Amino acid sequence: MKKYKIIFWITTGIIFLVEGVMPLSTLFFAPEHFNTGTKPLGYPDYFAYALIISKTLGATAIMLPKLSGTLREWAYAGLTFNLIYAVFSHAVVDGKFSYILSPIIVGIILAISYVYNRKIKLYGKNKL
Repeated sequence: MKKYKIIFWITTGIIFLVEGVMPLSTLFFAPEHFNTGTKPLGYPDYFAYALIISKTLGATAIMLPKLSGTLREWAYAGLTFNLIYAVFSHAVVDGKFSYILSPIIVGIILAISYVYNRKIKLYGKNKL
């Protein structure tokens, strides 16, 4: 159980930093770069704001263990869809391998977080 929790918190912490803190920090510390990832893909500026807010809320939701399980599931799903669409967008528009690989790696880390979150929940139920 301890191993599961360690893996969960490391992967979830990485997701929180990459999907929550980093995008939000661009709004405060480098506002000229808030749409660096979306502008070349042809998305409007308001989409970048919506994406930053959604990613921050989703990453925060998976960090809160006392939050409703349903909300956390939706947060995982939302972050997953975001990463899938990022892969497709970059593959179709610019085709740069590093831009395609980055959301795949983050998606794998998110999947590990999700799997170990489920293992912790199942282990806790079976222990009772």
